[in-house]
Amino acid sequence: MTSDAPKSHGRKAIRPTLKPTSLMDEAPDLVGVFQARVITLFPEAFPGVLGASLTGKALQDGRWQLHTHDLREHGVGKHRNVDDTPAGGGAGMVLRADVVSVAIAEAQGHARGRWPILYMSPRGRRFDQAMARDLARCDGVTMLCGRFEGVDERVLEHWGVTEVSLGDFVMTGGEIAAQAMLDATVRLLPGVLGNAESAVEESHSAGLLEHPQYTRPAVWEGREIPAVLTSGDHGKVADWRRAQSEALTRARRPDLWARHTGEES
Repeated sequence: MTSDAPKSHGRKAIRPTLKPTSLMDEAPDLVGVFQARVITLFPEAFPGVLGASLTGKALQDGRWQLHTHDLREHGVGKHRNVDDTPAGGGAGMVLRADVVSVAIAEAQGHARGRWPILYMSPRGRRFDQAMARDLARCDGVTMLCGRFEGVDERVLEHWGVTEVSLGDFVMTGGEIAAQAMLDATVRLLPGVLGNAESAVEESHSAGLLEHPQYTRPAVWEGREIPAVLTSGDHGKVADWRRAQSEALTRARRPDLWARHTGEES
């Protein structure tokens, strides 16, 4: 993930596929459009919140595509088992390498260009705005949503999967994390946000937390909008916002502040 070159999205040239993987995938692949392929035991959880607001409109407009791959369809035996007991003993169950590998192969059959495979995992690299920007420059992404005690390590090694964490906590599965990461990524695709400057000025874009925001009424519950914001002096407004961002970051996120100032050990 290195290129900074902007990509073109939304051109509805059509790429034929052998078969759709779910009812959500009836439309053929759109050439030049960012694709997200999510491997999950709960395909009905998608698009979820991704189908609302700006990401939902962009999905409907063909600025990006979302496809689910039902892990259960690749299960073993009469009951389509996808998991088994941990080698060496222990609590819970582990997703089988042979089952997960077939699902990844199906998803990657659509891959082109730069297309990482991510596994939602609490032991992975912490997801951040920089990673969202980098994913937005990719042609697509495949996301593996784990369940139970995790996934057989061998399949992660075989496919060169990158583990990514939403934060230092444990969830029952990767679906919510995948939706959060996709939301952060899709909104950075060309044409998704109504005002491109919004993505430049918001929290984390410059390594700082965002400055406070105000709007009408001018006075509310005895509290006034800071006078500098209504002064009409754009230079002073920019200076004020920068100072506020620095103060907030220093007070609330000393880790970000240390990274921003180069004092991180």
